[in-house]
Amino acid sequence: MYNTHKKTDLPLEIQPVLRPSIHSRRANIVVKFQDLYGFTVEGNVDDVNILNDVREKVREQGKVWWSMEANKGANWYLQSYATSTAIKSSLKFSVLVNAMTLKKLVRKGIPPALRHKVWFSLSGAAKKKSTVPDSYYHDLIFAVQDKVTPATKQIDQDLPRTFPGHPWLDTTEGHAAVRRVLVGYSFRDSDVGYCQGLNYVAALLLLVMKTEEEAFWMLAVLLEDVLVNDCYTHNLSGCHVEQRVFKDLMTKKCPRLSAHLEALGFDVSLVATEWFLCLFSKSLPSETTMRVWDVLFYGGAEVLFNVALAIFKMKEEELLLTHHIGDAIKIIQNTTHHLFDPDDLLTVAFDKISFMTTNISKQRKKQETVVMAELDQRLRRLNTSKLSIAT
Repeated sequence: MYNTHKKTDLPLEIQPVLRPSIHSRRANIVVKFQDLYGFTVEGNVDDVNILNDVREKVREQGKVWWSMEANKGANWYLQSYATSTAIKSSLKFSVLVNAMTLKKLVRKGIPPALRHKVWFSLSGAAKKKSTVPDSYYHDLIFAVQDKVTPATKQIDQDLPRTFPGHPWLDTTEGHAAVRRVLVGYSFRDSDVGYCQGLNYVAALLLLVMKTEEEAFWMLAVLLEDVLVNDCYTHNLSGCHVEQRVFKDLMTKKCPRLSAHLEALGFDVSLVATEWFLCLFSKSLPSETTMRVWDVLFYGGAEVLFNVALAIFKMKEEELLLTHHIGDAIKIIQNTTHHLFDPDDLLTVAFDKISFMTTNISKQRKKQETVVMAELDQRLRRLNTSKLSIAT
């Protein structure tokens, strides 16, 4: 568990003398510690203290959720979420209050003990599962267990690379569970099949959800309802669209930084492609990723733009001083890997960055036209090249 090195407050009169040396020592001491989901993390003593603070925040937030469960019923959030979708057609003050309460609580974080249940309900996974026979997942896994396809071959190659060193995911049992979920979905949706990046998403879902079957349906609702279409199909057209929309948002929300990065030759897709395909699971600490997913399953794919913009916004002044692409990438990667306190990120993402979802929809349609035209042109060039070689 955690290294519980505790901060001690020094007498006020000697703090100016000792603080620099203490800070220096802390920064240079590298320790390994386990986070809330079993991942081993390397950091300094201050990082350990931050994670201990996060654990305390999680406990306090848990008390709020359990209090709501006690006062309003075990599934109180279902009613609040259902009514939140009808706010525009309702003038009832109680409807607005319930929806705002739920939105605020989700942004502050769903307790780990309730996360699987709340995600399964709010995301629409429970509803999706209810539309098929109870034996659907079992029958699917049984039917495809001996099948070999390009997707299953790629999945087998990626399993050892999926969070190596994790005490459960990096075991025979963990690999088998991740494989069943991914192979099962590759047969459910042959257009998606399997795309690299989904292995990390499925693995984290398995850590949160109580069963493999629930993790499977969470993956299904993500790809079919929460995220935009074609993010994980063979040409990644949906991902290309999201990258272009994000680049436009960067230009509008961080114009100085956007111009500076462009002058360096730094394209935001160098880092954001992994963010959007892996849903930050490879980049952010696990509890921070879970907090992002709390809001993602409640608010939809636009949340990814808020979070991605926030990462750049948090390091804007430092990035403006860079002179090389490599330096910018290093700053971004170092920032994401050490965002142990989710509140630091989400406060910027939702309190300091805003945009109209209607504008996002328009941008997506515009960029989709451009992307499809480019992919079509690329395919024609490829076919022409093949024809030339054949003749």
